Amino acid sequence: MDHINAKTILPDNLVLELQKYIEGGYLYIPSKPQSRKKWGENSGKRNYIKKRNEHIVNKYKNGHNINKLAKEFFLSIDSIKKIVYGKKS
Repeated sequence: MDHINAKTILPDNLVLELQKYIEGGYLYIPSKPQSRKKWGENSGKRNYIKKRNEHIVNKYKNGHNINKLAKEFFLSIDSIKKIVYGKKS
């Protein structure tokens, strides 16, 4: 993220108003809520993890042991339990 001097893009009255709250520091302005995507949507990681978790749940329902699933998927036993029992972290 690039730093931009507020004076170059904002009207003077807005810069003066902002200086009442912060002067000479950095201010992060987040993207508009409707334009932000959730974590992993651009890279496909979110979809990958969803499919992996579905695969883990199916294996568990077909009798696979939690300890073996943890080793197979390189996850902790607690992580596997959260996935198969539907708990959010």
